[in-house]
Amino acid sequence: MGKKKQSKTNAARILDTLKIPYTLKEYSVDESDLSAVHVAASIGMPIEMIFKTLVARGDKTGIIMAVIPGAEELDMKAIASISGNKRVEMVHLKEVFELTGYIRGGCSPLGVKKTYPVYVDAHALEQKEVAVSAGRRGEQLILSPEDLIRATNAKVGPLIR
Repeated sequence: MGKKKQSKTNAARILDTLKIPYTLKEYSVDESDLSAVHVAASIGMPIEMIFKTLVARGDKTGIIMAVIPGAEELDMKAIASISGNKRVEMVHLKEVFELTGYIRGGCSPLGVKKTYPVYVDAHALEQKEVAVSAGRRGEQLILSPEDLIRATNAKVGPLIR
């Protein structure tokens, strides 16, 4: 008997429905290191191409999602400005699953329980391809930044410090 094939994530199914090409890369999860730097090394891609999805709450809009380069930090003033909020703060880690259906290290901007506004950092457009979580730890979706933006209906702008 061979290894059981894992089922597709909601994120992958959405891309299939939209007929958006992507590659699924699996890697070994290290529970003690869920960083984008570890993901990059594990799948053999430069860190500049790995994008992480952060969940935040704006004082006017409520929950929003930011997709930023893996080695960078979200600029709270920038995300507030682009999202039409005065103030934005990160949601508590314990809220992420309840809000998105995803756990830390497996949060994708696609296939979220509820549709939230998505904002993608402009640096994504400098890459031929970007990798984002497929919605499960140990799996990354690799696709063009333009397709990611289209699939998530994202607004693009400068989001990092």
